[in-house]
Amino acid sequence: MTQELLYDKRGDIGWITFNRPQQRNALTFAMYEGLAEICGKMAESREVKALVITGGGDKAFAAGTDIAQFQSFKDGEDGVAYERKMDRILDTIERCAVPTVAAVHGFCTGGGAAIAAVCDFRIASPTAQFGFPIARTLGNCLSMGNYARLVALVGPQRVKEMILLAKLVDAKTALAIGLVSELLPDMAALHARAEELATTLAGHAPITMQATKEALRRLQAKMGSENIDDLIRHTYASADFREGMSAFLGKRAPKWTGT
Repeated sequence: MTQELLYDKRGDIGWITFNRPQQRNALTFAMYEGLAEICGKMAESREVKALVITGGGDKAFAAGTDIAQFQSFKDGEDGVAYERKMDRILDTIERCAVPTVAAVHGFCTGGGAAIAAVCDFRIASPTAQFGFPIARTLGNCLSMGNYARLVALVGPQRVKEMILLAKLVDAKTALAIGLVSELLPDMAALHARAEELATTLAGHAPITMQATKEALRRLQAKMGSENIDDLIRHTYASADFREGMSAFLGKRAPKWTGT
């Protein structure tokens, strides 16, 4: 495990921490893969009975994929490959054999929000902000699986507000719409509650929890079965995606052309 992704076992609870606080825990491909590896081995290792996922520092859970990861993209096929990779990683986290709790403080956007969305429980501090502001930043899109997951969580209108309006959802709103189940007063209380919640889950019947998780995953998977590779290919091959990436890295406002 790299120093950018920490894994710590505390009794029956595993703690995973995104550890790039100076970059608001922006996720590299290695961090995504490391997270999936931890979640994927739980069925065999049985080394813990629940997982807590959180972000290092006090600014972010994870502020999306590190944009520098996209600089090697040449065409729409790279976008399709990326979204398929992300679907594989998120599916592995969602299928984790033990319950998962996302303890969110600060920014939880893009890939960070997608990870939180596949966790079984999301709890937050008052600083939490959730969203996919890609319509004003990068100019890309999500996979069908991610769209379906978000619709299942908060409904189509909220998804449109989050993506079309690039609107971040604050902690109080996230609680009101069911995106998070609990709001804690500060980061210390957030982590204490995450441990308490994970401990409760660790004491419950594992087969019951696994069957329930898988049944709900299969139900949701039907919503995301439509293939939208054509839309992903078109989006990542666009001049707007190139402009969004260039503007983001150059710390300037993008100039969208719709091409």
